[in-house]
Amino acid sequence: MQNQVIIVGAGPVGLTLAVDLGMRGIACTLIERKPQPEFLPKMERCNARSMEMYRRIGLAEKFRKAGLDASVPMDVFIITSMTERPLLRLQYPSVNEAREEIRSVNDGTMPLEPYQLISQYTVEPLLKDTAETLPSVTLRYGCEFVEYRYSEDGIEVVLRTQDGATETLRGAYLVGCDGGASPVRRQLGIKLRGEGNLLQLRQALYRCDELYDRIPLGQGPGHGRHYHVADNQATFLIMQDSRRHWTLHAVVESDEAMKAQFEKTVGMPVQYEMLYCGEWKQNLLLADSYGDGNRVFLAGDSAHLVIPTGGLGMNTGVGDAFDLSWKLAATLQGWGGPNLLKSYEIERRQIGDRNIGASRYASLGRRKWRSQWTPEITEASPAGQAARDHLARVADVEQRKTNEMIGAELGYRYVDSPIIDNIPGGPEHRFREYFATTWPGARLPHLWLRDGTAIQDHIPTEGFTLIRLNRSHDVDALVAAFQARKVAFKLLDIDEPIGRKLYERDLLLLRPDMHVVWRGNHPPADPVQLAALATGH
Repeated sequence: MQNQVIIVGAGPVGLTLAVDLGMRGIACTLIERKPQPEFLPKMERCNARSMEMYRRIGLAEKFRKAGLDASVPMDVFIITSMTERPLLRLQYPSVNEAREEIRSVNDGTMPLEPYQLISQYTVEPLLKDTAETLPSVTLRYGCEFVEYRYSEDGIEVVLRTQDGATETLRGAYLVGCDGGASPVRRQLGIKLRGEGNLLQLRQALYRCDELYDRIPLGQGPGHGRHYHVADNQATFLIMQDSRRHWTLHAVVESDEAMKAQFEKTVGMPVQYEMLYCGEWKQNLLLADSYGDGNRVFLAGDSAHLVIPTGGLGMNTGVGDAFDLSWKLAATLQGWGGPNLLKSYEIERRQIGDRNIGASRYASLGRRKWRSQWTPEITEASPAGQAARDHLARVADVEQRKTNEMIGAELGYRYVDSPIIDNIPGGPEHRFREYFATTWPGARLPHLWLRDGTAIQDHIPTEGFTLIRLNRSHDVDALVAAFQARKVAFKLLDIDEPIGRKLYERDLLLLRPDMHVVWRGNHPPADPVQLAALATGH
């Protein structure tokens, strides 16, 4: 099959893009330098919005089954060691508990899907297996991107295979999902700007089968996902999805010192193996642009680098992939106009910038409580107790900035996009608070219908959907305007008072990613013009 899209980089972002394009019938080839997915510690949490999007392509439950058991709490601890009573415990619900809460609330303030703890080394094989079932997707592991060239009708990509031979692929579009050192971005000549190399740490991956069951934390409830050590080495222990693997971050001088740091943090004899150790740097960087605006695009870490605080790295990239996918598909299928692909950078770069700000906000919060550390904090003395109590009070405020990011996850809204009916003003953008709104550009708030189904499950992934909450409106002209552009269109009637109250208007026009294009209490005065706007013409 002739390539339509060539993707470089088989991390979660590149694989998500390949899977979504493949499900849309778009022929794509994904190039990855590694011979296979690697067992390395990277991301470990899909946030609520990412899980909503994976639900739309039928993968949410696969993520749940492959990830952390749904009964395990997501608590966060500030500790001196895992054998001592924690200085602070921030309680966060398990997936099961979060689902119960979501089921009991119907005011639009909750996501349809809760978060999921799932390690990147679990995500990549899952997405790879899914991609391999799609006839229109070709995976080329063990192939290194060399360069691209423009051709008369698209792009030529030169790659190098493991035996050193070169090969040329031809396609209509190229997407660089190839990480912070992106060769695609370098060839484009696009720079990353912002704050680089803020802190350098070591990260190690351990296997310790017994630790989860033995966590005492002063004989109190000790199960959670994050364990921050109150020390001057930024030590931070993370439980992975298997509950047998753990990652540790710390500012230490050598790989060997990471073993001692793990033992010190655990605080009791355990059998363990250190599987990997490497260095990484904290960056807050944004690409000057997200591609050439025509044939080559950037997504994920090639376009934005954040500090993992707040969990907005991979999740921002997943948002890039789902946004770009439907726009590429629409363009290749012939109904998308030139503004669709133009809108990708306009929409997603502002979110990249905003999430870098959210990551900075979270990181400064963590840095603030860590700055309260003093050497006597581990002493069994009045001074030691006072130091512990003070640090815990500060952390109870500042650490929450890392773990409570629902506004950044659900509340992002596309502003000044050429494919949105832009209205000046709109709700304030908040990192930690989410306010349900249908202001144009916003994500459609979750709603349970009377039959127990979620409204999101009634919105197709192809084409546009008009939600009508008042059947007295004649919308035939708007339906006809979209049909004339040969794009899939669904009229969804919702006869529920709670829906009208939540959604604020009688009529809502949604695009495939469930962001609001237009809303009104009467049909649009010029339905042809609205259809042209929404489809990028």
